[in-house]
Amino acid sequence: MTTPARRTQSRALPVLQWMSEYQRAWLRPDLVAGLTLAAYLLPAGIGDASLAGLPPEAGLYACLFSGVGFWLFCSSKQTVITVTSALSLLIGASIGELSAGDPSRHAALAACAALLMGVIAIAAWLVRAGNAVGFFSETVLAGFKAGLALYLASTQLPKLFGFKGAHGDFWENASYFVSHLGETHAVALLVGTVALTTLVAGKLWLKNRPVAFVVVIAGIAASRFLNLEAHGVSLLGSIPQGLPSLGLAHVNRHELNQLLPVALACFVLGAVETSAIGRMFGQKHGNRFGANQELLALGAANLLSGLGRGFPVSGGMSQSLVNESSGARTPLSGFVAALFTLFVVVFASGVLRNLPQPVLAAIVLAAVMGLVDIHALLHIWRFSRTEFFAAVVALFGVLGSGPVNGVLFGAGISIVLLLREAARPRVTELTRVPGTTYFADRTRHPDNERTPAVLVIRCESALLYFNVEYVRERLFELLTARADGVRLVVLFLGSVPKVDLAGAELLADLHRTLRVRGIDFRLADAHGEVRDRLRRIGFEKDYGPLETGQTVDLIVSAWQLTAPAREEVAHS
Repeated sequence: MTTPARRTQSRALPVLQWMSEYQRAWLRPDLVAGLTLAAYLLPAGIGDASLAGLPPEAGLYACLFSGVGFWLFCSSKQTVITVTSALSLLIGASIGELSAGDPSRHAALAACAALLMGVIAIAAWLVRAGNAVGFFSETVLAGFKAGLALYLASTQLPKLFGFKGAHGDFWENASYFVSHLGETHAVALLVGTVALTTLVAGKLWLKNRPVAFVVVIAGIAASRFLNLEAHGVSLLGSIPQGLPSLGLAHVNRHELNQLLPVALACFVLGAVETSAIGRMFGQKHGNRFGANQELLALGAANLLSGLGRGFPVSGGMSQSLVNESSGARTPLSGFVAALFTLFVVVFASGVLRNLPQPVLAAIVLAAVMGLVDIHALLHIWRFSRTEFFAAVVALFGVLGSGPVNGVLFGAGISIVLLLREAARPRVTELTRVPGTTYFADRTRHPDNERTPAVLVIRCESALLYFNVEYVRERLFELLTARADGVRLVVLFLGSVPKVDLAGAELLADLHRTLRVRGIDFRLADAHGEVRDRLRRIGFEKDYGPLETGQTVDLIVSAWQLTAPAREEVAHS
C-alpha cells in the first residue's frame, strides 16, 4: 500500500514512480535512444556553445550536467534537456556586453546565469506557478523565434563564408556581412556549403537521424586528410579533456543585478519551451504531465549546469523528437545520453579540435532553421490580423532591441493581449428560438424572436474591476438600439463564473439606474458563488431574494403575467 510519505516523494521525484514500474523490455529501446540522442547532442552542444560566445567544452558540460539531473525530476517521459539555439543566442548577445570581451568573465557570467535561472525556476515551482507559463502567447513566441533565427543568421554567415563577423544588432551584422562579401574564403565557403546542404537534406529526407553527428565526423576527417588548416580554413581548436572543477562562479553583486533580467528572460523562454514539449508528448502518449513538476526539473538541470561551468538549458524540441522517434520509453534515455557525453568529455574531446569552423557554422544555421516557422505565421495571419501583428512586433523587437529585450517585450505583449481580451468580453443580445423556451445569440441567429418590451443580455466573462465599465457601456448600447420601449432587462449570468467587488457593485448600480428609468432588472442563472457575493453587499435589500433555477424563460414568463397589473397601477 502506498503511504502518504511515499506519494509525496513520488510527486517530487517522479523517477521513483516510473522506476518502480520499469519493465525489462524497455531497457533496450531506452539504451538505443540514449546513444542516438548523444550522437545528436554532441554537435548541437558544440554549435550552441559557439553561438553563446563560449568555448566548445561549455556546451558539452551543459549537456552532461543538466542531463544527469533532469531525468530524476521531470514528469515528461520523452522531453530532453539540452542547450538550445534560442537560449544560447540569448546568452551570447546579452552577456557579451557585460563581459567586455574577457573570455573567462564571459564563461563565469554564463554559468551564473544558469544558476540564477535555476533559482528562479525552483522558486516558481515552490509557489506552484507551472500553469502561469501558459500566459506567454504562442503567437508572440512564433515571432520571437523568427527574430532570433534572423539575428543568428547575421552572426553565423560570416563564419560560413570564411571571414570574421561583427558584434552588433541584426542590422549592423547584416550590413557588415554584405559589405565584406569581397573577403569570402572560397575553400571555407565550399566546406561550409557542403556541410549545410547535407544537413538540410538530412532534415528533409532523414528526419530525426543523427545527420549532424555524421557531418561532424566527416568534417574532422576532411580536415585531417585534406589539411584544411593549411588552406586557410579555421578549425575549432583544442578542447580541454576531463571534467571541470565544480563550484559557484565568482560574480559580484553588481554583476548579479545585471544578470537578473537575462536569467529571467532565459527562464521565461526555457519554461515555455519545456512545458510545450512536455504537453505535446503527454497528449500523444497519454502520459500524465505536470507543468509545475517540470519547473523543478528545469531548475535542478540549470543549477547543475551552472555548477558544472555550463550555461542555461531547457527542453529541446528537435532533440526530444529524436529521443522519441528512437524508441525512448522513459527518461532513462536522457541519463544514457549524459553518460555517453561524459565518456567523450573525459576520454575523446581531443578528437574534436580538427572540426572546421565553417562546418560548425553550418550546424548552427541548420539547427535554427526550424525557428522560422512560416506555416505557423501564415496560420496566425489567417486566424487573426491582431495576433499576427503581435508576432511581427515581437520579431522586430528582437531585431531592433536584442534577444533579452525581445523576450521581455514578448512577455509584455502576451500580457497586454490577455488583458485586452479580458477587458472587452463579448456582451450580446439573446432572443428566443422559435417554438422553444431557449434563448440564443441574436447576432448568430437573426431569425430568432424578440420578446416585446424585453431585452435579454448575456455577458461571456467574469465581471471584474477592469471590464465592468465596458460591460456597462455595451448593455446601454444594446438598450438604446431597441426602439420598442424596453420595460424589462434580463442579464443572463450563466456565463459569468465569478464577480469581484466592482462586478457586484455594477449589478447593484444597474438595478438602481434602470429602476429610475422605469425598467425592471432581473438576473438569470446566477451561479452560487455569484449569489453569495451579491448578498455580502446587501444586493437583496433592493432586488429581492436571489433564488436558484431562475432561467430566462421563467423570468420573462413571470414578468409578462404581472405586466398588465403594473400597467394599471401606472395609469391610475
